[in-house]
Amino acid sequence: MAEAATGFLEQLKSCIVWSWTYLWTVWFFIVLFLVYILRVPLKINDNLSTVSMFLNTLTPKFYVALTGTSSLISGLILIFEWWYFRKYGTSFIEQVSVSHLRPLLGGVDNNSSNNSNSSNGDSDSNRQSVSECKVWRNPLNLFRGAEYNRYTWVTGREPLTYYDMNLSAQDHQTFFTCDSDHLRPADAIMQKAWRERNPQARISAAHEALEINESRVEVPLIASSTIWEIKLLPKCATAYILLAEEEATTIAEAEKLFKQALKAGDGCYRRSQQLQHHGSQYEAQHRRDTNVLVYIKRRLAMCARRLGRTREAVKMMRDLMKEFPLLSMFNIHENLLEALLELQAYADVQAVLAKYDDISLPKSATICYTAALLKARAVSDKFSPEAASRRGLSTAEMNAVEAIHRAVEFNPHVPKYLLEMKSLILPPEHILKRGDSEAIAYAFFHLAHWKRVEGALNLLHCTWEGTFRMIPYPLEKGHLFYPYPICTETADRELLPSFHEVSVYPKKELPFFILFTAGLCSFTAMLALLTHQFPELMGVFAKAFLSTLFAPLNFVMEKVESILPSSLWHQLTRI
Repeated sequence: MAEAATGFLEQLKSCIVWSWTYLWTVWFFIVLFLVYILRVPLKINDNLSTVSMFLNTLTPKFYVALTGTSSLISGLILIFEWWYFRKYGTSFIEQVSVSHLRPLLGGVDNNSSNNSNSSNGDSDSNRQSVSECKVWRNPLNLFRGAEYNRYTWVTGREPLTYYDMNLSAQDHQTFFTCDSDHLRPADAIMQKAWRERNPQARISAAHEALEINESRVEVPLIASSTIWEIKLLPKCATAYILLAEEEATTIAEAEKLFKQALKAGDGCYRRSQQLQHHGSQYEAQHRRDTNVLVYIKRRLAMCARRLGRTREAVKMMRDLMKEFPLLSMFNIHENLLEALLELQAYADVQAVLAKYDDISLPKSATICYTAALLKARAVSDKFSPEAASRRGLSTAEMNAVEAIHRAVEFNPHVPKYLLEMKSLILPPEHILKRGDSEAIAYAFFHLAHWKRVEGALNLLHCTWEGTFRMIPYPLEKGHLFYPYPICTETADRELLPSFHEVSVYPKKELPFFILFTAGLCSFTAMLALLTHQFPELMGVFAKAFLSTLFAPLNFVMEKVESILPSSLWHQLTRI
């Protein structure tokens, strides 16, 4: 009984809400009826005739001024709406109407009743969005002194943004410093150097740290002995890292400095390895020395790759991954994939993908597009879109197309760079996964590998746009991955230089009010011009238009007057 009563009350409540929704139409017709009944006391006919006489006395100059002013005002609104949309991605009028006018008019968000039920789902989606928009260190980042600065010298443009360099400074402080740095003078200097904004100040601090390490100190040869020996302090590995990254103007110079850093860093690593279990301070120092050593070896492998010694680079990367298998933060496997593709060792590339292209591991454009390249390589040399449309796709071709669709869904910005529909720039030091910055970083190094595989770019060109027919729109859910995050455009604009046009996905449609104000501005400007040039003709046209517009209303009024008696008002007053 209780459930039946509850159901009846809910139906009654819904009926009342539905009736109130359509009550305004009844109110509208009542108002019209009262206006008609009161037309004689209100002298509506006389007022209308007075207004028509006033309008007939106006000169064409008034209409030119009226339409011109309307065109100017709508043009100013259009300019402001366009600027607001370009900056904030939404319409100002729509935002004001939703935020301020809807509450005044009694509008309620449709999702408000479900907030309590969907709070957990919203929090999960928010956490997913935050993780999707996390900025990552670019595993293939260039050298500042030998590559980024060279670009600045030639073009006069800065390839790195302040936001990107600030993130790099934070990474350096995280990886290359620890709480015990104040105990060693050179490390204390380098701790301040990583925080410096001025490149020359950082380089000077690195040289100062090396000069301190060149000083000699007297230490007892044997404990509790009066015999002393002269001993050199260990070299500062992080100082060599900074000089190799920022002062060296060629890759060869950077490699020499990294070799010196490796000698110093390896010694510090071995000493801290023996003392790591003596306390938390020694453990933190060992963790710092491990990060320094891994960074140096990875950059040495990248130097070898830049200098054409690719096999040596592959061996160094494999050894590094075996020696430190748990340090996945550097994403060394992406460096290894690029070097193996340069050697055209596709079987080894497949073996690396089998380990890292796992559903439980985070994806990247390098993994997804390399997997697509390997599958496209098997069929791309004989692929023809005309033949495929006649006979259909074979199993191997279907696998290749599905791999391309998977890669494009993960990062839809990459194909335009691989197909050279957009110009490339130097990749930033940090990337946003699934964003334009990751697409630039991938295409900068892997475009040559796609060109080397015959027909691979042709297959990509024929099939990549088919991905968007499979993805739901609007992007409320993904097909193979999570829904595409909405924060990529903002983060990419912070990471990429201002002279680069950021690729945006999905393309934002122009708001209705921008289109409306554009049409209104154009229409009123055209009316102003025609009224100024042909005043008499436009007057005839305006009268004909108004008479046609009010013809249905006059017809309805005549029918109503013929049905209702003319003395109805007097009869009502007598009653």
